[in-house]
Amino acid sequence: MSILRRAKTWEVSESEDSDAERKADNCDRVSPTSAPGSTELKEDQSSEEKCKSLPVSATKRESGQTLCPPRPGGSGTPSPAKKRRSKEEIEADRQKAKEKKEERERQRAARAQEKEERRQEQQRRREAAENLKRLRPENCLKCLTVCIDPALLQQDGSDILLDTLTAFEWRFSIESQLLAHSVTWTRDLPRQGEDGKLSVEEEQVVLVLGLDDFMDVVISVKKMLDSEGEEAETGSFLNPLLECLNRDAKKVVNLLVMDSEPDYSGETVQSKLGMQNLDVEEVLVYLQLYKNISLVFLGGWDDVTDHICAVTKALSKRPFKLLTERAELPFCVDGSWASGARVERDGSGLSEVWTRQIQQLNRVSPAVASTVTASYPSPQLLLQAYGSLESEEEKKALLAGLLVKSKGKERRIGPEISARVYRCFTAQNPQLVLD
Repeated sequence: MSILRRAKTWEVSESEDSDAERKADNCDRVSPTSAPGSTELKEDQSSEEKCKSLPVSATKRESGQTLCPPRPGGSGTPSPAKKRRSKEEIEADRQKAKEKKEERERQRAARAQEKEERRQEQQRRREAAENLKRLRPENCLKCLTVCIDPALLQQDGSDILLDTLTAFEWRFSIESQLLAHSVTWTRDLPRQGEDGKLSVEEEQVVLVLGLDDFMDVVISVKKMLDSEGEEAETGSFLNPLLECLNRDAKKVVNLLVMDSEPDYSGETVQSKLGMQNLDVEEVLVYLQLYKNISLVFLGGWDDVTDHICAVTKALSKRPFKLLTERAELPFCVDGSWASGARVERDGSGLSEVWTRQIQQLNRVSPAVASTVTASYPSPQLLLQAYGSLESEEEKKALLAGLLVKSKGKERRIGPEISARVYRCFTAQNPQLVLD
């Protein structure tokens, strides 16, 4: 007997419904002539296998489950509803975002400042290197200009000076000076002025006079000293010279007196002026001590040219010397070659100073000094060792037996060095010769 089950209504298309119903009917249909037995059992097994091969939709339809149509615009799983944030949460998120932005800006500003500091440091180093290079004598000489008074070139033999300056390729100019027959120097500064370059006048002044003009100066000075400070007569070289010195007290005047016999110039002045030796010495002392005027007697323009060239070279070396002497102790230069040792606040470096102190003694090598300081790490310990001995001979021989290792060889310090170290640290006479 066949049993026909009516499928429930599915919300699917007609084609799917008909196919599923047809397959279900085939599974549920049983032959009426079938008798119980092996044949019926086989048919039942075959029908079960067919039912297993049915699609999932038909199986679900038989179990009574109802399928919903798919969502038109998305996946089959509905998304959970978003939770609305409160004003406090929105404000907190906004504050966090603001803080992050400010932190990024601070980091960006810090990086920019660090970059600017590095750029400025590099610029300062570059400028310092350029200034140091500019201050070297060979470069500083190019910034000097020798200024020559035209009256000085009217003398015979003055062309030697111009020819020498031209041969050295030094800059010079011929222009009127405050002091007639004088030579001055100007230096171009590295910074720019209103006229393109700014130059300053050096303190050195060279005044070239003949023997007759110098005798006029001596007479004027002698009269001024005898009259207790009254001004000399007009027309003398002394008046403009004193006015120049009063205007600028830093001026250094070198008075060059040209004479055919410079070795006998003092006697020549005395014989021509009829002065005593004491009077001439008084005039020279007044010019040198009270007016800072040095006096040099020269034979001719060759000597004058050599003197002016020497002053020019000295002026070219002065800026570099001033730069090197700017330190508080210029003789203590930093560096390992300077034989100095740095002592920190915690005391580190004192052992190195103690070793260098021993090494300052004559014929004491670094190996010998290191051996002494290794046995006695401080001067106080060495003095205590000397105090513990009774005889003078034992004290002198205290360090003689110490072994010194140098270049794979061993030797002893010896009695000579031991005695010198002992005398150095125990002698009371500051004039004592250690060797």
